[in-house]
Amino acid sequence: MYRRIGALTGVCCLLTGSAAPALAGTGKPPVAFTITDPRITESSGLAASLRHRGVVYTHNDSGAGARIFAVGPDGRTRAVLTLAGAAARDWEGIALGPDERGRPSLYVGDIGDNLGGVWPYITVYRVPEPARLRDMTLRPTTFRLRYADGPRNAEALLVHPGTGRLYVASKLFGGALYRGPARLRSDRTNTLTKVGSAPSMATDGAFSPDGRTFTLRTYFSAHVFAAPDKLLRVVWLPGQQQGESITYTPDGRSLLIGSEGAGQPVYRVALPAEALPPRPSPSSVAAPADPALRDTDGRRNALFIALAVGAALAYAVFRRRA
Repeated sequence: MYRRIGALTGVCCLLTGSAAPALAGTGKPPVAFTITDPRITESSGLAASLRHRGVVYTHNDSGAGARIFAVGPDGRTRAVLTLAGAAARDWEGIALGPDERGRPSLYVGDIGDNLGGVWPYITVYRVPEPARLRDMTLRPTTFRLRYADGPRNAEALLVHPGTGRLYVASKLFGGALYRGPARLRSDRTNTLTKVGSAPSMATDGAFSPDGRTFTLRTYFSAHVFAAPDKLLRVVWLPGQQQGESITYTPDGRSLLIGSEGAGQPVYRVALPAEALPPRPSPSSVAAPADPALRDTDGRRNALFIALAVGAALAYAVFRRRA
C-alpha cells in the first residue's frame, strides 16, 4: 500500500514540477474527535479557531443551506452560524483570517465547479468570528472573484493569518495556486492571479497560524510548502471515505484532516520537523504590557523630571544670592 501511495505522490509532484521529498508519516495517526452532528454529512472544509479553545469550524458541501458549524473537541456542535442571503451552490473551503481592520473573521468559499469551468466567477463570503458561540444569523460581506486565465474547479481556500490575503488552489491534474488582490473589494469583481503550482487534485488547504508555511492536501497526501513552488515535505494521510478538509492545530505543530460522510473521524497528523514553528526561548518572550502599569510609570517619570527641574532652578537661585 505505501509503495502505491508513494508512487501516486511521485506522480503528483511530477505534475506540479516539484521534486518529491521523502514521504513522511507511515503510522495511523490518532483521532482528534469524531463529528457526531447528523446534519454534517459532507464536511468539505475545516478551520481551527484561535479564539475558542478546541473549536473547529466546518460546513457541508452543497444542498444543506448556508451554515457554518462550530464543533467542539468532543465532536459535538457548539453553534450554528447561518449566513443570511448567501447561496450554497458548492461550498468547498473555509478559512480563518483578519478582515481589513484586523478583526478575526471566517471566510467560506463557494468555489466548486464540478463541470470544470462553467461558472464565470466564484464567491467568497466573510463573517466576523463570534466572540461568544451560540446559534445566530450573520449577514456576510460578499466577494466575487474570477481567474485571470479562465474559470476552473477548485476546493482549496486559504487566507493568510497576517495579511488577510486570499488564495485558491485549483483541483486539476497539474493544478495551480492563485492569489487574490491585497485587499478584496465587495463592490467589484476581484481577479485571482496564478502564483505557483499545486498538487494534482487538491481538495483543501490552509496556512499555519504564524503564516510561515501552508499546506495543500489531496485525497492521499498533504503537501507542505514554505512558499509557492517551494515544497518542504509530502506527508502521507490515512485512508478516509472522501478526504476533503485540512487545517493546522492552533499551536501549528499538527494538521487536522477530515472527510465527507456521516460520523467521520478527524485525525491529528504530526508535521515533519522542517515544518514546525520555532520554539520561543524564555528570554525572547516579552510579558504583555499592562496599560495601568505603563501609565503609572509615565506619571512617575514625569514627576521625577519635574522635581529635578525644580531642584535645578532652586540651586541656580541659591547660587545667585550667595
